[in-house]
Amino acid sequence: MNEFNLKRLGKIMEPEQGNPMEVEGVLNPAAVRVPDGDLYLFPRLVAKGNYSRIGIAKVKFNREGDPTGVERLGIALEPEADYELRPDGSGGCEDPRITFVERFQNYLMTYTAHSPIGPRIAFAVSKDLFNWKRLGLATFEPYDGIDFVHVDNKDASVFPIAIPNHSGKMQMAIIHRPLFPGTRPEETACQPKTRLVDLDHESIWISYCPMELDGLKPNHLGLFNSHHRLATPVSPWERLKIGGGTPPILTRHGWLIIYHGVSEITGQENDEHHLRYSAGVMVLSEEHPREIIYRSVEPVLKPESSQERHGTVPNVVFPTGIDRRDDLGSPDRFDVYYGMADNRIGVARLDVPDILPVEGEADSPEATV
Repeated sequence: MNEFNLKRLGKIMEPEQGNPMEVEGVLNPAAVRVPDGDLYLFPRLVAKGNYSRIGIAKVKFNREGDPTGVERLGIALEPEADYELRPDGSGGCEDPRITFVERFQNYLMTYTAHSPIGPRIAFAVSKDLFNWKRLGLATFEPYDGIDFVHVDNKDASVFPIAIPNHSGKMQMAIIHRPLFPGTRPEETACQPKTRLVDLDHESIWISYCPMELDGLKPNHLGLFNSHHRLATPVSPWERLKIGGGTPPILTRHGWLIIYHGVSEITGQENDEHHLRYSAGVMVLSEEHPREIIYRSVEPVLKPESSQERHGTVPNVVFPTGIDRRDDLGSPDRFDVYYGMADNRIGVARLDVPDILPVEGEADSPEATV
C-alpha cells in the first residue's frame, strides 16, 4: 500500500430532535481517547442564532470496532467569559481541538471564542475532560510587519510534546491560520482564477511559545513570539483558502495533519460563488516539524454524499478530530471525525501507507494557483 486510503464509516451524530441547544447543528468535534480505552467527542452544539456550546459525548462501537453512535454526557464549555460573549447577546465556544500535552500532564483545548472583536483562539485545560478551566485568549507577537495581534484567528491546535523552533529551542507550538482581511474564501473567490497568493497572509502558520522545562504548570500560557509560515495554497482544491484541521499526531512517517482546503464550485445558478470544503493530508518531519515532507495533490475527502452536500452550509467536509486505533492493534489506522455540511458529524477511516507516496505538493517560493 503506497497511498493514503480513506473510507467513510458513516454519520455518527446529528441534532437531537427537540433539543434547543442543537437546533442549528452538531458539528466539528474534538476527539480524545483516555487511558481506560474510552473515546470522547467534544462537538460544537449550535442553538438558535448561531449560539455555540461545546458538548461531551462518549463514542459507541460495534463488534468490529467501528464507531456507530454516541451517548451525550453534557456540556464542557458554554459562553461565559467576556471574550466569548457579544453585546447583542450572541456568542460562542466553537470548533474545539484537544491534545494531551505531556509536559502539562493535562488535556489542553484550543477553541474559537466568538468574541466582541471577532473569532479568536482561546485555551482551556482539564485533568479529566469533564472539568475545564479557561486560560484566556492566545497572545501573539507581531512578526516582520505581520500583525498577528489584531486579526481574526481560528482552527488552531497544539503539538502534544515540545518541538524545536527555528533556532532549535524546544518549545510549545501551535498551528493556526489567521484570517487577514481579504483572505476569506468569499473574498478570494472574487479574484481571477489564476492569481498570485499572498504568502504571508493566506497561509497556515506554526508559532512557538517559550516554556520552562521544569515545574511547568498550565495555569497561564505565554506569548507566542516565534513564527514560521508552514503551508500556503498550491493545489486547485485549496485555491481559495487552506486552514487547520485535526491536531498533529505522530505516525511512522512524521506528524500527520488532516487539513481543509476551499475551492469554488462552477456551473451554479445565478452566477453566485459556491464554495466546496475538502480535506487533505499533510505530513511534517518528526525532527523538524516546520518542514513538510508530504502533502496531498488531491483531497482525501470531499463532499460527495447527500449529508455532506446538503445542510446548514452545503458542500462541506471539515475534519477536526482524529483517533489512532491502537486499541485494535492497528497503529496505522486513524478514524477522522468531521463536520458534514455544518449540521452533523461523520467519521471516516484513514489508513496510512507503508511508504509515503512519491508525488506530493510542496510550497514554492512564489505560490500561484
